Amino acid sequence: MNIVNQISNAFWSTHIWLPPNTTWADIAPGSRPDVVHANYKDLIWPIPFAAVVMLARYTLERFWISPVGKSLGIRSSRPKKAANVPILEAAYAKSTRLNQKWLAPLSKQTDMSKRQIDRWWRLRRAQDKPSTLVKFCENTWRCIYYLYSFIFGVIVLWDKPWFWDVKSCWYGYPHQSISNDIWWYYMISMSFYWSLTGTQFFDVKRKDFWQMFIHHMVTLLLMSLSWVCNLHRIGSLVLVVHDCADIFLEAAKLTKYAKYQKLCDAIFAIFTVVWIVTRLGFYPRIIYSSSVEAPRILPMFPAYYIFNSLLLMLLVLHVIWTYMILKIVVDSLQKGLMSGDIRSSDSEDLTDSSENARLANGSARTKNKPSVAKSDGGAGAGAGAVTQRKTNNANNHTTEAAGGGATTAAKLDGMQVTGSESSEE
Repeated sequence: MNIVNQISNAFWSTHIWLPPNTTWADIAPGSRPDVVHANYKDLIWPIPFAAVVMLARYTLERFWISPVGKSLGIRSSRPKKAANVPILEAAYAKSTRLNQKWLAPLSKQTDMSKRQIDRWWRLRRAQDKPSTLVKFCENTWRCIYYLYSFIFGVIVLWDKPWFWDVKSCWYGYPHQSISNDIWWYYMISMSFYWSLTGTQFFDVKRKDFWQMFIHHMVTLLLMSLSWVCNLHRIGSLVLVVHDCADIFLEAAKLTKYAKYQKLCDAIFAIFTVVWIVTRLGFYPRIIYSSSVEAPRILPMFPAYYIFNSLLLMLLVLHVIWTYMILKIVVDSLQKGLMSGDIRSSDSEDLTDSSENARLANGSARTKNKPSVAKSDGGAGAGAGAVTQRKTNNANNHTTEAAGGGATTAAKLDGMQVTGSESSEE
């Protein structure tokens, strides 16, 4: 027990987490009559609150979002199940992508042709994918939360001096009071990320499952540390700045599922603008204040460098993500409007779309061959060849457009624009 206490005392050393000449007793609740300091014991509240958030999500999805999705014609049916072939199931458990080197040995073991194995694999992959309605419900719920969180955050911060002047985050630190609205804003935000951590195991499975799980846990850790260290002012600003763009990202995804393509494109354009303004405009202003203005106001301490380094790392990620977003926009303008699923649950959906386009192209070419064969004479054969080339060129353009759209969506799929899930990250 002594070892545990020694480790705890070393970790929570005031020399690390607090400014010079400040102790934990100095910022404990009730230590000063004119200041309401953050209470670290309050960090237990987001966990039961998360259960309330999950219940609210289930209720909304079951009784409102799902019926709305069905009324929009979004399909809820699951794809046809693949036949139960133990040998193929064992291979599928190793990798959901079919390795072409496996075809020959699997064909011998199962007495199935390579084409049959390929078809079984695609059916098995589709079997694991959620229905469009499930994805629509998930994205609609997130869109609703981010909209609420952003509006609530703006209302809460509207009358706060640091919302209009970032330097106010540092005046009087660490003796800064926690108002009731800030308390609720922090607790509800943490509740949402606790709920995401739990429901992630039941939601649409994404390629970056464990990365996002770690991201949620690190986010909760950083929010907790900013709460304990009384850095709630800068934390609240980071939260509200990041929630804004996520509203439009989720809205673009759900309109895509509802097959409102033009609306999806318009919302994504708005998302791009809002992203650049908030992530590369307002957020760098916060970074400037924490990096340049704060040292002029406060005596520095190790925790400051830790938090500020994480904020700078997040800015670097924003720059990378912005490059990816702009690259997607340019590709979309060059190859046509966005097609495919924005940040799809599985980029294999897009691969299948490309495969289908190629199959359709091949089928069209096959159908056009007889017209060439039936042509008589040199002039007829020449006309048939020209017709065939035009048809093939048109099919190639169609396939290229489909492939381009799939590539565009695949890039969005791989891009994790979830920086909002951090307060001090």
